[in-house]
Amino acid sequence: MTTNRPTPGSQTSLRDANRARIVDAVKMHGGLTQVELVGATGLSPATVSNIVKELAAQGILNTTQSTRSGRRAQFVTLAHALGLVGGVHISGRHLRVVVADVAQKVVAENHLPLAKDHRADAELGRLTRMFADMFESLDTDLSEMLAVGVAIEAPIDSRTGLISRTGLMRGWDGVDVAESLGTALNCRVFVDNNCNLGALAEYRRGAARRRGDMIYINSSAGIGAGIILGGNVWRGHHGVAGELGHVTVDENGPVCRCGKRGCLEMYVGAAAIIEPLRSERRGLKLQDVVSRAVAGEDRFVRAIADAGHRIGVATADLCNILDPERVVVGGDLANAGELLLGPLRHTLERSVLVEPEDAPEVVQGQLGSHAEVIGAVSFAIDQLNVLTDGGVGDIKPSVDSAHPRVVAL
Repeated sequence: MTTNRPTPGSQTSLRDANRARIVDAVKMHGGLTQVELVGATGLSPATVSNIVKELAAQGILNTTQSTRSGRRAQFVTLAHALGLVGGVHISGRHLRVVVADVAQKVVAENHLPLAKDHRADAELGRLTRMFADMFESLDTDLSEMLAVGVAIEAPIDSRTGLISRTGLMRGWDGVDVAESLGTALNCRVFVDNNCNLGALAEYRRGAARRRGDMIYINSSAGIGAGIILGGNVWRGHHGVAGELGHVTVDENGPVCRCGKRGCLEMYVGAAAIIEPLRSERRGLKLQDVVSRAVAGEDRFVRAIADAGHRIGVATADLCNILDPERVVVGGDLANAGELLLGPLRHTLERSVLVEPEDAPEVVQGQLGSHAEVIGAVSFAIDQLNVLTDGGVGDIKPSVDSAHPRVVAL
């Protein structure tokens, strides 16, 4: 019996491979111009143009006119609804949740503050209800959920799916977030460290787009780093790569929540910055410090500058080890702009081994408070593409309601 399967190396198989390469690039980045697709796929401009036209006619891709660097460009995204993906960012004091399509366009969002000593059981239950409400607002239900990506403010051990170091998020130690939330939502759940996912988002869609190796620094209540090497997140053997806040800067310093003494976080975390400034206002928050620094109040400007200097020292050590092209700074403290970035950049340039003109660029993140949750969506889509071989239109997994397939990293 004869078959119509294309032979390896045939024009048909080559064209199918090129089609898949273009769709995979659009899935990964959420949208690219045709010029960017040429760079992302290595295909010729003519090949990209022809395949984009073909896939747009088939309703697989959508093209719109946009402007990049003052020039008109054709922007390419996925056109058809392949399902919805959830993104979650759980920090020490805040919960942010989004629902996006597989082109990574956010279609629903919610966020709320968390109590200081919140616990996993209560918040995972709340997350389930939030997703149910958000899907109802979209006139659909949770059966349309392909997967959920979760960014959590602690290192995750990929072998166990648990937080690698106890004490960093009290109330969450020993909790398998992927299994618990996946069972409640009946879909796959993928969990990673918030800085890893912030780095992923800024690398693909923000301030490090089209750049090489990069470091993402998140400075909020605590401080951490996400590292992109060769286009991939570098997590390390136990998932603790990039825990910049727990680098020891003074062996005789105060005891940190991780149990060690003199961690960087004890000098540049929110509590350390706020405490000396609290004399006149008991309810002072990090956002207040940033606002008053931007308004030009000297004491607050100095507090931000001192933090920038200390972060710069630690970041320079990381740069001397990894030699990145760009350092992207996000988190609440980054809202101070050059009040933070200037001292950080100056300190880094003085401390790295390369000449100052060759030092990594230090820039503010472009995605703001959404970096980690956008990265969570990207991460979930990546993991689904791995599980489904990245085939065109093959992103929808089948889920057995009795045995949901749940994966952590």
